[in-house]
Amino acid sequence: MKNHHRTHSVKLISIGNSKGVRLPKYILQKYGFSDVLLLEETEQGILLRQIEDVKLSWEETYKEMAIENEDWQDFENTILDGIEIDETAAL
Repeated sequence: MKNHHRTHSVKLISIGNSKGVRLPKYILQKYGFSDVLLLEETEQGILLRQIEDVKLSWEETYKEMAIENEDWQDFENTILDGIEIDETAAL
C-alpha cells in the first residue's frame, strides 16, 4: 500500500526577527495541535508533532531542578514531621 502525502504551499511570515508558518485551521484540528508543538529536524525535512505528556528522566529532572535553584536544605529535617515512629508498638 502506498503512503499518500498531501502537500500544501505555505508562505513564511515575519514575526519579529524570526519567520513563521501559518497552518490551516483544518490541519490544526485534524492533528489536535495546540499552542506548543514539537519540531523535529530529520534528514527528510522538518516534522511537526503534538507534544505528548512526557515524563522527565531522573537526569532531566535534576537539570530542571538545578535551573530552578530550589533550596532543599531543610528537606531531611521535615521528612518525618508529624510522623514519628513508635518503636514500642512493634513489640
